[in-house]
Amino acid sequence: MTKRRRSVIAVCALVAAALLTGIANGPDGGPVDCRTARCVALTFDGGPGPSTGALLDVLEDRHVPAAFFLVGKGPVHKHPDLVRRIAAEGHEVGNHSWTGPRLNEVPPREARRQLAQTQDVLARLTDRPPTLMRPPRGRTDRNVAALCRELGLAQILWNSATADRREHDPQVIAERVLRSAEPGGIIQLNDLHAGTAAALPAIVGGLRERGFRLVSLERLFAPRKPAPGAVYRHA
Repeated sequence: MTKRRRSVIAVCALVAAALLTGIANGPDGGPVDCRTARCVALTFDGGPGPSTGALLDVLEDRHVPAAFFLVGKGPVHKHPDLVRRIAAEGHEVGNHSWTGPRLNEVPPREARRQLAQTQDVLARLTDRPPTLMRPPRGRTDRNVAALCRELGLAQILWNSATADRREHDPQVIAERVLRSAEPGGIIQLNDLHAGTAAALPAIVGGLRERGFRLVSLERLFAPRKPAPGAVYRHA
């Protein structure tokens, strides 16, 4: 066996070990194992919209991954290029329904249409169907869970929210995130409002100053994988 081949095998073994143990290079540099590190995941609901590009610029500049739960009928149809950019820059793309109704309050057939139609359009734009969804307003029940299992979607809720749909002061938004963040946490933000984009640099900087590692949802749950239909609020 040549020296070069031995080196390739060794590298492959290290990569495989990293994937199996949930350890990999994180956005802050160095290995990240969220079973021991202070990890949090940033998630954004309701877009894409006029402020999404500014959010993506901040995330790219600071090497932060995020998950975007997208609404099909208006936002995705108006901003398909932003959907493609979200996926191309390595962020997770999630299903947030077609028009944003509370899925537990509509007939089962309508709930199915809301998720399936959005699933189809996101798969066409990103070349792969989402595996994550967020029920609008966090409203779910057994029927929604069964539908998500059928569609292969894990339900991702949150344990830290800023109410930034109503609050537009960037300082207040950032303070709320930093006050409520905890290891293994899922932070909910909204990418339709300029205040959120303006608050994001302070959020990222403040979390890192407090020792948090900002990771994707996939990394947050590694080596487990969120199960379709199940509800997750915290790793």
